[in-house]
Amino acid sequence: MRTEDDNAAPPVLFEIRGGTGVITLNRPRALNALTHPMVRQMDAALAAWEQDPDVQQVLVRGAGERGLCAGGDIRAIHDDAKAGTTASVAFWYDEYRLNARIARYPKPYVALMDGIVMGGGVGVSAHGSVRIVTERSRVAMPETGIGFVPDVGGTYLLGRAPGGLGTHLALTGAAVGAADAMLCGLADHFVPAERIEEFTEALAGGPATEAVARYAAPPAPGDLAARRPWIDHCYAADSVEEIVDRLLGHGDPAAKETAETILAKSPTALKVTLAALRRAGAPRTLERVLAQEFRVSCRALGRPDLVEGIRAQVVDKDRRPRWSPAELAAVTDAEVERYFAPLGAGRELVFGEAGVRP
Repeated sequence: MRTEDDNAAPPVLFEIRGGTGVITLNRPRALNALTHPMVRQMDAALAAWEQDPDVQQVLVRGAGERGLCAGGDIRAIHDDAKAGTTASVAFWYDEYRLNARIARYPKPYVALMDGIVMGGGVGVSAHGSVRIVTERSRVAMPETGIGFVPDVGGTYLLGRAPGGLGTHLALTGAAVGAADAMLCGLADHFVPAERIEEFTEALAGGPATEAVARYAAPPAPGDLAARRPWIDHCYAADSVEEIVDRLLGHGDPAAKETAETILAKSPTALKVTLAALRRAGAPRTLERVLAQEFRVSCRALGRPDLVEGIRAQVVDKDRRPRWSPAELAAVTDAEVERYFAPLGAGRELVFGEAGVRP
């Protein structure tokens, strides 16, 4: 696997090994963060391989040892939002369409979710049909911490997690390991990290089902299953304020710590995220949820919390965001509703013949 300097090597590598089309995200120094050209290249390759009889299945993986993909290039999003331009809108439009293509792909789509898999990394992996995690996996949708809302179909995935688990992950932005990712429906199989290269070689020589049967194993126990009683109870509340109150009043120290984690996030992002999750449930299709997320993302681009959140977490790294407004009580229902309002003719996310209009 090539891991040259990101400026010297292509950001995505494509090859066909045996009957497997292999996509390698190749920006290891940037944790393989996605850029708009990378999204377009992936979409073009998948479209071509869909029609190629020599390609029986697809594998997506990340270069380097740190992870599959840490998400989109949020520095670029920060600069775009700060400048008042719209490059991020074009990026999201193509990215969300790629997410839908992955989910509907007619051939096995195998995602190696080894190491860090966050945000956009979830979008190019967790919609696949064969999702592999290891003991190094850290899977998360951490958007509320940067004044944003889970996207790339994240509200669709988390909205279908058992009980209150999806709401817990969405509001806290918590990263989970292999067993918990599987419990939440974000992954399918565990393969020990030391056997990932063998697993990859097996894919080149045969179908994914055979490789999984040979190399998959039970993961070490996670944390969330034992916490289900208080998670399910607390996150069943109708508002973020009530969720926090239930967490604070539950008595379990982990519940109290969770409340404190939530209260450090963007109040606006928290309320919009909860509303998005509740609207993303069945019977909504992934495409309809992606169209909803596109509206929300476009609206977030023009709000101060996104710039401030990325500044605090990534640019200045002072970890002291100044949210506006700073309190949950100051975020009105009307403000939340504005995130979901139609964008207008010619500005909505649309899909092909099998897709939908919001």
